[in-house]
Formats: sequence, structure tokens, C-alpha cells
Amino acid sequence: MSAQLKLKLAQLNRLRFAPSRPDAGWQVSLEEEAELHRLEVAWIENKRSQVVHSVRDVPRDPTAFVAWFEALKVDGPGQGDRFFPWLAEHATLDQMKWFLRQEVAVETGFDDLVALTQVRMPEQAKLQLAANYWDQMGRGYRGGMHGPMLSRMAAELDLASIPDEIVWESTALGNLLAGLAANRRYAYQSIGALGVVELTAPGRAKLVNAGLERLGIAPATRQYYALHARLDVKHSEAWNREVVAPLVSQDPSLAPLIAEGALMRLEAGAACFERYRRELRTDHALAA
Repeated sequence: MSAQLKLKLAQLNRLRFAPSRPDAGWQVSLEEEAELHRLEVAWIENKRSQVVHSVRDVPRDPTAFVAWFEALKVDGPGQGDRFFPWLAEHATLDQMKWFLRQEVAVETGFDDLVALTQVRMPEQAKLQLAANYWDQMGRGYRGGMHGPMLSRMAAELDLASIPDEIVWESTALGNLLAGLAANRRYAYQSIGALGVVELTAPGRAKLVNAGLERLGIAPATRQYYALHARLDVKHSEAWNREVVAPLVSQDPSLAPLIAEGALMRLEAGAACFERYRRELRTDHALAA
């Protein structure tokens, strides 16, 4: 992703997601947004072209497809990356903070992405997506909302003071999730992308939490990672059972689309992990 495209997609996300007001220049703004949207779809289509060969033969039977999907936790791109054990066992506080700043930058608001994705979905899928959204919202308790929980951690660790830039791989990951959820033509890819986040996040969250604990970070500060290390396991089981399986059962042709979203998200994550290793020069510790 070029620096210019990164900035343009960030601008698009501000235009379509941030609450705003009517203004006299709406025609110009609409034209600008349409051009940015065209660039986004072209970029997503390029990402799709990189995984389409891998999903051509995925199972169309719902039980078999869910088994294929769940196997991504083990053999999907980026899974088992040694970067996360390194965070748990070796990272310094400054290195951990650098990583967390990248994580916070990637966070596009999982609750909002789920809300966008559930629009006009079949009833069973919509109900489970609503349940997931309610958990993300702390079940109505302000202190339990997941997004603010991450923001509190960022404030308490003063991540905003870190001078290094957000790497483009992190920005691309956030843009991908936002683009899939915001465009109804990619609704099923969004189901796959968000579902694979729930599937693969717990193992990484557990290791990040272990690293934070080793570094003496208070439980209240690392609450976001401690929570996701256990809650996302239940979320993933319900997502696969109540969203993925019913959708494929109703329309087997959706299986490759869901698979595309999952693989695009995993490939984007794998690119992040590789960049993080380079930036933090983990090779020596990983080889030890």
C-alpha cells in the first residue's frame, strides 16, 4: 500500500464514518468520496485476486466448511507466529508499547464493523451478530465496553507519546476491515474476516497479556487483552455455529466469499507480524 493510498483511504473512512453536518459543498464532497470509494474497491479487488485461487475448492457443505474455517486457527497465514511468544517472554516495556501503539492504530471499532455487517442479514445470523455487538458494548455497562477499554489502556501507557509512525501494514489491516464492512458487495467477506478475528485472537491476546503481566502492568490496564483471551473463544464458537454454518447451509455459493474474507484478514495480519519482527529486531531472541 503506497503512502498516498493509505492517506486517501484514511480520508474516506473519516468521511463516511465520522458524524458530520450538512454543508453547502456537498456536491464536491460527494464527488471526492466517490473517487476515494473507487480507489478502495480497486484495492480490495486486488487483495481478493491474491486469495481467490486458495478458496476455489473450499467445502460447500456447512459442517465441512466450518471445519475448514476452524482449521485456519492452526494452519492459516500468520498463525503460530513466533513474534507473540517473544512478546510474552522477551519484549522490553518500550518494545511492548511500540507494538501496542500499532494495535491501537489497527482498531477500527469491532462493534461498529459488526453493526455494519449485520445489515439485512438473515435472522439467525443477525441475532448472533447482535449478541456479539452487545458483548462488545459491555452489555450496557460503560466500564465493560471493549473499545473504550482499549483506549484507557492506551492512555494509561501513554502510547500517544511514542514518536515512531504507524507502519503501513497496520494501517492496511484497519482499512481492509473497514472497507469490507462498509461495502455491501463485500458483506460475506466481512463475515469471514470478522469471524476469523474471533477465531484467532484468543491465543495472541493470551500471550500479549502474559507479556504485560511480566512487565508489571496492572490488571486493570491490561483488562482488554485478559478479557479477549477468554471471551473470544466463546464468540468464535457461536459465530461459526450461528452465522457461518447457517449462511453456507442456505446458500453454499457463499462459502468461497466467506473464505476470501478470512484469508484476506489473515494475510494482512501476517504482513503486520513480519513487519513488527523487523522493526523490533526480534530475530536474535527468536533464534535463541
